[in-house]
Amino acid sequence: MAAHDSKIERMPARGERFATTHWSMVVSAGGQHGGAEVDRALATLCENYWFPLYAFVRRAGYSAEDAQDLTQEFFARLLAKNFLAVADPQQGRFRSFLLGAMKHFLSDEWSRAHTQKRGGNRTVLSLDSLDAETRYRLEPASDLTPEKVFEKQWALALLEQVLSRLHAELVDEGKSALFEALKDTLTGARSLTYAAIGAELGMSEGAVKVAAHRMRRRYRALLREEIAQTLASSDEIGEEIRYLRSCL
Repeated sequence: MAAHDSKIERMPARGERFATTHWSMVVSAGGQHGGAEVDRALATLCENYWFPLYAFVRRAGYSAEDAQDLTQEFFARLLAKNFLAVADPQQGRFRSFLLGAMKHFLSDEWSRAHTQKRGGNRTVLSLDSLDAETRYRLEPASDLTPEKVFEKQWALALLEQVLSRLHAELVDEGKSALFEALKDTLTGARSLTYAAIGAELGMSEGAVKVAAHRMRRRYRALLREEIAQTLASSDEIGEEIRYLRSCL
């Protein structure tokens, strides 16, 4: 689900207990094998955030075919744990770790690019090459550096995850039509009045306003949760929200 028009909102800290998250779990395990739960946590992060790396590699000058091979090989090493032991997570953001690790990987691969088949035909994540290249080419032309392309795509991928989670929750509640009618209110791009939306859904204008408020509140909570999954410390949540807003 596209989230290109979404904006990351500034949210006040709530002082809640910082639960164990995907990245904090991986950081705690370090380069050692941390068991099935750590494996799943890292695999989930990689599955959700592979496209920003693909876009980075493409913007760095690699062909679509090479970018797919390199991205797949990078994750093969990362998920095998040996690469984590070499690339220090630095107790921080998964975003920063991933970009630094990819730069290190590309530097290492460059010297071997013409002497060794990359990837070994290993498939560790479902990287749809056609979808990835289509998404990459749909981005408007710009003079952004590979790093800025990565950060913009990271912010968009995160918003896509949040919107997908919100959609799934409302579908489970039997409110898929409500989600479709109100999802634009999350971005401030609402084209219909609440009264018009209510007429379509058989709801009063007041009920629609209440539903929209609840939906925005849940969206903000899910956004905070999703960002937390990529951090090792609760102290970084507010700063990460502000930074990602600046990338869009």
